[in-house]
Amino acid sequence: MLALGVNAHASVTLGLFGLPLVMPDLQRFFGLSLPVAGIVANAPAIGVLFALVPWGVLADRHGERLVLGVGVGLAAVLFGAVTLVSGVWAVVALLALAGAAGSAAMVGGGRIVLRWFRPPERGVAMGLRQVSYTLGMAVAAFVLPPVSRAHGIPGVLGVCAAVSLVAAVLAALFLAEPPHDAPGAGAAPAGSPYRQPALWRVHATSALHAVPQIVVSTYGVACLVHVYGWDGVQAGQLFGVAAVGGAVVRIAVGRWSDRTGLRMAPLRLLTFGSLAVLTLLLVGTFTGSWPGTVMLALAAVITVAGNGLAYLAAGELAGPGAAGRVLGTHNTVQNVVALAVTPLAGLLITHEGYWAGFAAGLVCALVSVPVIPVRGERGAHTTPAGVT
Repeated sequence: MLALGVNAHASVTLGLFGLPLVMPDLQRFFGLSLPVAGIVANAPAIGVLFALVPWGVLADRHGERLVLGVGVGLAAVLFGAVTLVSGVWAVVALLALAGAAGSAAMVGGGRIVLRWFRPPERGVAMGLRQVSYTLGMAVAAFVLPPVSRAHGIPGVLGVCAAVSLVAAVLAALFLAEPPHDAPGAGAAPAGSPYRQPALWRVHATSALHAVPQIVVSTYGVACLVHVYGWDGVQAGQLFGVAAVGGAVVRIAVGRWSDRTGLRMAPLRLLTFGSLAVLTLLLVGTFTGSWPGTVMLALAAVITVAGNGLAYLAAGELAGPGAAGRVLGTHNTVQNVVALAVTPLAGLLITHEGYWAGFAAGLVCALVSVPVIPVRGERGAHTTPAGVT
C-alpha cells in the first residue's frame, strides 16, 4: 500500500514540480522573462492550492483508492491536453487544473502512513512516503532536461502525462482499505483539531521552511547556468543527485524520529543545519566562488529533509479521522507560500542577483527556529499529540 502511494506521488511530481528543471527551455520556448517563466513552471501549484483540502475531506470519507485513481488519472489527461495549446495563459490554466487533480496524491499518501503503521513505525514510513517527492524530482532531473532538448516542452509534458496515467491505473486497481484500524492510531480529537496551538505552529514552521526550499528548487538550475556557466542538462543532473541524497536523508531522519519518539526536536536541529548551509551558499553565490555550487547541492537536500517530520506531526495531532483535512491544509499552507514566493523571488533575483533570493530563504529559516513547537514534546511515543 505504501509503495502504491509512493508511486502515485512520485509519478505526478514530474509534472507538478519538475518543470522548473527545464526553466531555461521554458523561457526560450515561450519567450518569457525569468519571473513569468517561474509562474509557468509553478502553475500546477495554483491548482494544488485550491484542491488539497477538498481532496483531504474526500479521502477521509471514501478512502485513498478513489482519490488517487481519479485525481492522478485526471492529471495525466490534463498534462496531455497542455501539448495541444500554445498560448501562455492557456498553458498556465491547464497546468493549474492538472495541479488541482494531481494534488490528490499528496493527501492520499499521507493517510496511508497514518492508517497502516503504528506510531513507532511512522517516522520511517513517512520518510519513505516523502521519498516520493525526492524520487519524482530525481527522475525529473535525469529525464526531463534531455527530453526537452530532444523533443521540446511538448515532449516533457507527454512524459509527465504517461507516467501519471500508469500510476493512476495501478492505484485504482490495487489500493485497499486496512483490514482493521492500525494499532495505536487513536481516535480523532474531540472537536476541531485546531484547538491545539501546536498544530498552528507546525503549519507556520512549514510555511517558513518552504521559502528557502522554493528558492533553491525553482531557481537553482538557472543559478548554475547563469552564474556558474553550467550546461542545463548537467545542472539538472546535479539536482538529480541531490534528490537521491535527499531521499536517503529523509529516511534516516524518520528513523531518528522513531527511535526518540520526537518529531519537532529533530526538525529544529535540521533547521540549524539549513542555516549553516544557506549562509555558505549566500556567501559563495555573492562572490561567485566555487563553494556556492557545493552549497547549492547541499541546500537542495537539507531544505527538504524535515518536511516529513512536520507533515507527520500535523497528521498525528489531527488523528486519523481528521487527517485528510489537516494534511490537506498543511500542504495548502506550503503551496500558498510557494505561489507567493516564486514570482517575488524571481523579481528579487532579477534586480539584485541570486544571492538575494538565497538571503531571503536564510532569513525565513532563522525566523522559524522559535516557532517550532519543541517545548513540551514527549518522547518514546507516549503521546505524539502532546506537543505544545
